[in-house]
Amino acid sequence: MTKGITIIYDGQCPFCASYVAMMRLRETVGPVALLDARGGDPRVAAALRSGLDLDAGMVAIWQGRQFHGPEAVHLLAVLSGPAGLLNGLQRRLFLSPRRAARVYPLLARGRRLFLRLSGRPPISGPAGTAPDRE
Repeated sequence: MTKGITIIYDGQCPFCASYVAMMRLRETVGPVALLDARGGDPRVAAALRSGLDLDAGMVAIWQGRQFHGPEAVHLLAVLSGPAGLLNGLQRRLFLSPRRAARVYPLLARGRRLFLRLSGRPPISGPAGTAPDRE
């Protein structure tokens, strides 16, 4: 099993990019691989092949398991260190799996609205199909 964590997120979403940038994970889990879901990394393609909807939520891959959407942010909250004001806020917000399940869909909806208003396509592309990834 590889050490560290992999996070697949929407690199064109400034909220998503800010969220993953402020996480304090290296101190607790080791190496952190941040992957833009719109890129060609084989791990992104593997997540898509496994049926995960990257427009519906980010993915955290840790200890050989994939966590998607609210489960991913809950895991990140559990694993993140306590340092930093914003990190502490997100940690308290998502530390409860029930709260993460209630709040995450609102954040995902806000992300989709932002992308639409800014003219950015969803990760799956304008036709709703996943882009070619090899």
